[in-house]
Amino acid sequence: MSEKRHRPARPRPHRTLIMGIVNVTPNSFSDGGQFFDTDAAITHALELAEQGADIIDVGGESTRPGADRVPVRDELARVMPVVTELVHHGIRVSVDTMNSETAAETVAAGAEFVNDVSGGLADPDMYRVMAANKATYIAMHWRGLLGQGDSTARDTLAQYADVVTEVRAELSQRLAEMIVWGIDPQRVILDPGLGFSKKTEHNWQLLGRYDEIASLGRPILIGASRKRFLTDIGGDKDNATAVISALSARAGAWGVRVHNVTATRNALEVANAWAAGAER
Repeated sequence: MSEKRHRPARPRPHRTLIMGIVNVTPNSFSDGGQFFDTDAAITHALELAEQGADIIDVGGESTRPGADRVPVRDELARVMPVVTELVHHGIRVSVDTMNSETAAETVAAGAEFVNDVSGGLADPDMYRVMAANKATYIAMHWRGLLGQGDSTARDTLAQYADVVTEVRAELSQRLAEMIVWGIDPQRVILDPGLGFSKKTEHNWQLLGRYDEIASLGRPILIGASRKRFLTDIGGDKDNATAVISALSARAGAWGVRVHNVTATRNALEVANAWAAGAER
């Protein structure tokens, strides 16, 4: 009688982390400045952590199309009290900034991540600062300057022969420059930059061909939450974001950056149960 053969157990996939968004700005595209007040921002951040956010991403400068740049002193005044309080509560903190000075001061205050939507292009000192500390650097794909009162600038720059190939190549170039500056690549997470100089079809192509971006060998953060391209799907943007989060987890994403933590947590629990069901 032949022995029953068993398939080898599959390695347990990485648990995709949830990054909850807290915008300490008066002009956020998603919450309209609801959490501009420091106390309101801290309260909201604590609520997101209670709902299941693994990391809180604190931003003091809006990156909506047409938004003007914020002086560094104003950005620091907005984010530092929030960062300090969250670190005091033992919460893992990310700071959403394009400014090297803000990165340096918030990391010194205990921030674990610097989430730079410009990927180092907005501030020539960013790589030097990140090379000098031990924080994790999240570098997003980005083209062109923000602000300048031109809400169409990003769409003008959204010209690609093959968006996935070009985004991958540009991220690869950024990663190579980080290494030259002395940033440990093991401390780098990449973000394909959904919604930033991308048309609707570009965003879906980047998601659908996720593996090509992941082939750069670094963890990937997906930030689709409440982005304009989800409007074309119909229905609630948070529901669409939750589905993208689950599919991102299935694809192996390191993390998802979201506004609605509860909906995303529920979606990821389904994805995790599905993955667990495949184990033998």
